[in-house]
Amino acid sequence: METMHRFHLRNTLHQETLLKFLFLMGVLGGYFFYLSMKFDFATGGLLTALTWSFFVLCTPVADAGFLLDFPIRLIAGIRMWVTELIVWGIAVAFNIYGVFFQADVYQSTFITKVFYQILVQPYPYWGLIGLCCIGTFLSIYFGDEVMDVIAHRHREKFQKHNFKYKVILIIFLFVLIIWGYKIIITDLGLVGLL
Repeated sequence: METMHRFHLRNTLHQETLLKFLFLMGVLGGYFFYLSMKFDFATGGLLTALTWSFFVLCTPVADAGFLLDFPIRLIAGIRMWVTELIVWGIAVAFNIYGVFFQADVYQSTFITKVFYQILVQPYPYWGLIGLCCIGTFLSIYFGDEVMDVIAHRHREKFQKHNFKYKVILIIFLFVLIIWGYKIIITDLGLVGLL
């Protein structure tokens, strides 16, 4: 394990990361509590998982998965793309279960209604998930690269391999992904909502 990746509570970046993680976990817990009170414990739990998986699968950057990716990279030194693969696997599993065994639960909230429409209409809406997958893993790749560049022993390696050109290419690809994303959410009628 690299020294840079060891978690130290005295490190300001690590403190901020921990506080953001705890805050976002609190928001997720509050959402679960709200849904559990509105429906029941099991429905609230499933809706919370489905909503989380919506943000994993249907946003073009690693946001919901980033709750885990960055802290795990800092604490354990595991590259963020590995954690993100696991996050995507869990999100897909929740929705396979949801679509085949609890499809009616998707009708409980606005986000899950829209998500269900995306899941059950492969063309054109799975294109949204595909774009989000590419965008998510590009952002994770970029995050891993930046963390490697920050580590002094990797800096020369990235300078030799034209890191700035990789950044320009990634920005160009993100612009294309956001453009495609906007086209699909416009078709869904969600431009002003997402």
